Amino acid sequence: MNVSLIPADAHFAVAAALFAIALFGFWAEKQAWGRVLTGAVWVLLTAILVSNVGIIPKSADFYGLVFSYFVPVLIPLFLLRADVRKIIAESGRVGLGFLLAAMGSAIGAMVGVHLLDLGAKEAELGGIFTATYVGGSVNYAALIQATGFDDANVISAATAVDSLMSALFLAVIAIMPASSWLMGRFAQRDHSQAEPGAPTESLDDSDEPGISAFSLCAALVFSISVVALSDALILLLQSLWDGSDFKPLRYIFITLLSVLPATFAPKTMQSLRGGEEIGLILAFVFFAAICAGADVFALLGTAPILLAFVVILLLIHGAVVFIGAWCINKGLRVVGGRGDAAQLSLPELIIASNAAILGATTAPALAMARGWPALVTPGILVGVAGYIIGTPLGILVVTLLSR
Repeated sequence: MNVSLIPADAHFAVAAALFAIALFGFWAEKQAWGRVLTGAVWVLLTAILVSNVGIIPKSADFYGLVFSYFVPVLIPLFLLRADVRKIIAESGRVGLGFLLAAMGSAIGAMVGVHLLDLGAKEAELGGIFTATYVGGSVNYAALIQATGFDDANVISAATAVDSLMSALFLAVIAIMPASSWLMGRFAQRDHSQAEPGAPTESLDDSDEPGISAFSLCAALVFSISVVALSDALILLLQSLWDGSDFKPLRYIFITLLSVLPATFAPKTMQSLRGGEEIGLILAFVFFAAICAGADVFALLGTAPILLAFVVILLLIHGAVVFIGAWCINKGLRVVGGRGDAAQLSLPELIIASNAAILGATTAPALAMARGWPALVTPGILVGVAGYIIGTPLGILVVTLLSR
């Protein structure tokens, strides 16, 4: 029986609780004691706690509203800067490393599903983890919604395992450059100075106009319009090909319609300041809603098998990135000439792998922390590329595993 301090039919009270949990997540990750975890993890833990002690309901109509409306709207908000031409032109060798990283995540997910019994919806789990280990939380949310995955216990356990293993993975790749033997296996290149003409951008450039009511409203109008147009395209295709189901293409259309203006009208899209921040708020509320239905004991029972799955995925990801790049370098050495300039260094691979597993914000942070300013911009660009390809690649993995 779903008995809680906040009744399930008190919609505004439930909404207030979810947004308060999201706010706590933002606040906690800024505190000295809270920096060991990300804001998303604090949201996850808090939502599980307050639902299991009976403060918020385990199920409520408002949760359904979050799943149906918040997730599709947050995706275009994350893609406002997804200029494909810029990504291809400026990501360089890190872009090649990122392609290996995305491939490694997809292969790792498929191998993990085949080696382990993850249950009836193992194909969906494979796609969800592929998406999050290519693009991050925005793609994670999109795949959950696109596949209709509704097991709150599994999702909560997956989020917890993802956070733990991502942190461990970051620690491992951060110390890899300390090995002179590893560094010597790849191309030697100085990344301590920004390349000539390379912009020193970030996800929050201080020299751009600030956030305003106009920019926030414009970002929301753009995002909601993209979702509306995507749904209209699906209805059109359904009417043209009666009996066919085009609904799985919804998030691909949303991604495509977001990327096109970001690519061909980049200045206009980048002026929509505050869109990414709104998207992050909606993502945190989504995590709170999805984890509110988790049962602690069921979650603990699910976590070990998911932990094994993620270990397999990350091991294969690492093998594809680092061993694959070593093989590519070997081939380029045979070619010689211009092939030498295309060889990948260990720092370039580390930033590419980081961008895939942990996202566009941690990759430039690691580059600066390791003294590689030349890799800051490529790290941001390939991270944004992950937002673009994460959802379609995740859906592809679900399709392949479902056969």
